[in-house]
Amino acid sequence: MSLWLLNHFSTFTLAAVTVGGTVLVAVIGSVLLRRRHPSLADGEHNDMVGVTLGMFGAIYGIILAFVIVTLWTQLESTQTIVASEATDVALIARDAAAFPPPVRARVDTALSGYVHSVVEVQWPRMRAGQPSYGATAQKLQTVYDVLQAYDPKTPREQVFYEEAVSNLNEVASQRRARLTMAEQELPPLLQVLAFGGAAVLIPLTFLYGMRRLRIQILFVASVASLIGFSLLLVFVLDRPFAGELSVSPAPYKEGALERYW
Repeated sequence: MSLWLLNHFSTFTLAAVTVGGTVLVAVIGSVLLRRRHPSLADGEHNDMVGVTLGMFGAIYGIILAFVIVTLWTQLESTQTIVASEATDVALIARDAAAFPPPVRARVDTALSGYVHSVVEVQWPRMRAGQPSYGATAQKLQTVYDVLQAYDPKTPREQVFYEEAVSNLNEVASQRRARLTMAEQELPPLLQVLAFGGAAVLIPLTFLYGMRRLRIQILFVASVASLIGFSLLLVFVLDRPFAGELSVSPAPYKEGALERYW
């Protein structure tokens, strides 16, 4: 469900629904509770509620900060993996320039097939949360086959051949890491802590009484908007290949790989 929402709605729309919905529910809940229990406006229990809010707010803030930092680090790591894989493919293309024209042509054809399969076949599957190792396996094997069939004749060709093979092994390694990251998501326990904590903390703000209704609504709405925005960050960062803030396949179309498009 989360993947479908990320892939079918803009970040602005999700922000409006998440933050706006959280604030609306909080304000309505606060007003209804105040009407049902008018004595709350006197602030008789504010000391106890304030201490409880402070304690819960500190614990929840630490948990939420940990989750957001972890997800942001995961997104940056995924971007680095994608950039590294594309760079290694580009290095193979450059190394192949030292090979005889027929071999170089076969390497280019194999690399072109691989980058196209990554962007056009595997990327949509990763966005859907269903990465397939087999989607690019044959194309990668074709690159291996071309290099394994070539026997360098000169020292110069041998040097570039060894570099190409080394870079190809790095491509295979980065490919596996990329697919592993595409399957990652926030563990269920942290999801419960992040979203369940909001369900506990926001209602606590209803109990903090203030004589003027507008001031109380402003207080409740401020806390709810901050929590709603934090939950939005958790939601959009949880899947590195889905949504508008997702990792882009652009590195596979830039630099030395641009000619394959």
